[in-house]
Amino acid sequence: MPQPNPKQLRQLQQNMLRQLEETQGSLATQEVEGTAGGGAVTVRATGQQRISGVTIEPDVLEEGAELLGDLVLAAVNDALDRSRELAARSMESLLPPGMLPPGLR
Repeated sequence: MPQPNPKQLRQLQQNMLRQLEETQGSLATQEVEGTAGGGAVTVRATGQQRISGVTIEPDVLEEGAELLGDLVLAAVNDALDRSRELAARSMESLLPPGMLPPGLR
């Protein structure tokens, strides 16, 4: 069995790191939305799981603080779930099929 060429391995590692950095940079600019209450509350999050915006329909404010809190919480969780899915798909594209560790998908 031939030994791997150290120079080729370094080049492969550098290419993978470059692709990873590009993907992470791209995730910082991509946004997903999570909603609750039929769209009454919308939360935007980046692909890096950072909340970038919250929109609340004025009608919801009249429903009381407890309901508003529940809707915001549900919309944030929805946005973060979608953000993690986006990140997993992006990272998965860097690896050979089936190589993404469990729990990151």
